[in-house]
Amino acid sequence: MERREQPAVQVPSLDGVTRERFLRDVYPRREPVVLKGMELGPCTTKWTVDYLSQAAGSKEVKIHVSAVPQMDFLSKNFVYRTLPFDVFVRRAAEVKHKDYFLSEDEKYYLRSVGEDVRKDIADIRKQFPVLAEDVQIPEYFEKEQFFSSVFRISSAGLQLWTHYDVMDNFLIQVTGRKRVVLYSPRDVPYLYLSGTKSEVLDVDNPDFEKYPLFAKAKRYQCYLEAGDVLFIPAMWFHNVISEEFGVALNVFWKHLPAECYDKSDTYGNKDPTAASRAIQILDRALKTLEELPEEYRDFYARRMVLRIQEKAYRNDNG
Repeated sequence: MERREQPAVQVPSLDGVTRERFLRDVYPRREPVVLKGMELGPCTTKWTVDYLSQAAGSKEVKIHVSAVPQMDFLSKNFVYRTLPFDVFVRRAAEVKHKDYFLSEDEKYYLRSVGEDVRKDIADIRKQFPVLAEDVQIPEYFEKEQFFSSVFRISSAGLQLWTHYDVMDNFLIQVTGRKRVVLYSPRDVPYLYLSGTKSEVLDVDNPDFEKYPLFAKAKRYQCYLEAGDVLFIPAMWFHNVISEEFGVALNVFWKHLPAECYDKSDTYGNKDPTAASRAIQILDRALKTLEELPEEYRDFYARRMVLRIQEKAYRNDNG
């Protein structure tokens, strides 16, 4: 089994970026950047385990529990469990557990959701109003563009699967340290997608026999310390590992006009409606090609690929 680690391009960091500079110099580039020295409020020093436990109390939260550090959404190698928030926070901060669901070294992950996950978005101001008072979210977008603010807590060592989101977002690292590996939207042919997620779970030690094209994917990487903010443009793939127990907040906003997004999307990960329609049309076209013999099917499929490249691919050299 051939395995080797890929070299990484470091994501650039910028200090003290104002809203005006972000919108003028950073945002139009549509590339990740780490923003340092941001004014985030008292949360970066205030959010200790004791304070979080006291501030959010015994509210019940639904969490992911995994016996292994690498969580895989495709194989569902985790279970959902419910705990009082204060109990969950203390467990998530532990390395070994006296009380556990699967094993004494199991990992915990909270991704906040709305009261009704089918209808309500995650918004820290609604789900954790006391904690929301401690956070000053960088409002580098218009208020009407705001989509969600997702509160996250992760055990040390937990690694989340590689995926993309359809909206721009800030990953605000409030406490703890994270490593983030990213891949450009242009590398989608090499990422072995299943929906919005990559099948390549171990990005540090990929199996190139099983996923040979993954070797062509250009790896970007950064480390987030408490107080850092990572700008992740829409459709940039990201894989996150919590090197320490930590608390983070993702803020998503709508980069496209509001009518472009699926109104039933409460997680911010459904493809834009036009993209969904196009994929459905393509699936029907491919189904139609099955009426032809293999030689013809291959020929016309290649012509379709050329047509897509000609009509839809960007013409720059990026």
